[in-house]
Amino acid sequence: MDASAAESLGTACTRVEERIQAALGEQEKGASIEFESCLDVPKGGVLCALPALLSNGLLNDIEHHLGKLTGYYQTFHILLLLAFMGLCRIKNAEQLREHAPGEFGKLLGLDRVPEVRCLRTKVKGLSDPESVESWAADLSRQWMENEPEAAGTLYIDGHVRVYHGHLTKLPKRHVSREKLCLRGITEYWVNDGTGRPFFVVEKTVDPGLLKTLEEDIVPRLLKDIPNQPSAQALQQNKQACRFILVFDREGYSPAFFRKMWDKHRVACMTYHKFPTENWPLDNFSSQEITLPSGEKVIMKLAERGSLVGTGKQAMWMREVRKLTDSGHQTSIITTAYELELTAVSGRMFSRWCQENFFRYMKHHYGLDMLQEYGIEPLSDDPIRWSTRCKCKESGN
Repeated sequence: MDASAAESLGTACTRVEERIQAALGEQEKGASIEFESCLDVPKGGVLCALPALLSNGLLNDIEHHLGKLTGYYQTFHILLLLAFMGLCRIKNAEQLREHAPGEFGKLLGLDRVPEVRCLRTKVKGLSDPESVESWAADLSRQWMENEPEAAGTLYIDGHVRVYHGHLTKLPKRHVSREKLCLRGITEYWVNDGTGRPFFVVEKTVDPGLLKTLEEDIVPRLLKDIPNQPSAQALQQNKQACRFILVFDREGYSPAFFRKMWDKHRVACMTYHKFPTENWPLDNFSSQEITLPSGEKVIMKLAERGSLVGTGKQAMWMREVRKLTDSGHQTSIITTAYELELTAVSGRMFSRWCQENFFRYMKHHYGLDMLQEYGIEPLSDDPIRWSTRCKCKESGN
């Protein structure tokens, strides 16, 4: 049966009747999922991750946001396949050729997975930018609602996806990991304290971290973050904030800190770019810090109130310093006035979880890989420029 099916329909195409009905448009629901008893299923361990994928919303309202596919393979087949490919470290559709389609199909309860060209066609049918953006935004809101405490402190950092092709001349920007100015796309990621991402904002023409925060990230967070204090509660408690943003020195700006606090009551936290002279050593005391990951560490900390900035942009902030074994004092400034001293240090020094996220995603999931051929024009409105450039996937 398998051999005869392969001769007529292709390798591992054993469900002849279903495939013919789908080709004739007589099967609206697509292929049925049927798991069979097998002695050995390569990469079968990925099925253990299925409950986690579903609990994170992989199939939530997919047809409402992404639309419905016609034919043998339906929307949920394709999304499950892409998820399993990621778990198996298959970084793009082309690499799927290296795996037996029939064996991989057993993970989905199908006779085989789609051929690479078919998979590209299906993915293209689900890749309308507005639909994907709507689905991603809905998932982000669900994650925040499920864990409102994690959404209370958010880490923002930029990551440059370098482009080495020749289809278009993207603007150059500094890439810290390469220590060069290279062409690419800047992505601003919003993560929680353990490195898990909520959403990403892509910029072909990069206006900088502060501009992106003010125009794209903060307005979205004000709408999406659950359990924010009411206007009345903020009026009664002059030190309360809606949520806290944590970023590196690129976001150091007393004027920005003041604007976020006065306009939105959003607290910010970063390293002090221009700290004054060292504080006396007897100001520091050993404190036990609990990081967002649950790890406990001991740090020598001290705190003062500091007037940061000059002129009308100056603002009274909290300044927290950490004393290292070498005697260096690392300075942190923040407008999170209600946060405990140990929590300020724990959250600031957990910022490296985002760097670890970039590194892990780059090496294991092809974060920097470009997925498609072709280019699309930028919007005429420079304020709303976003990533619409798609480039060749191979090594470029």
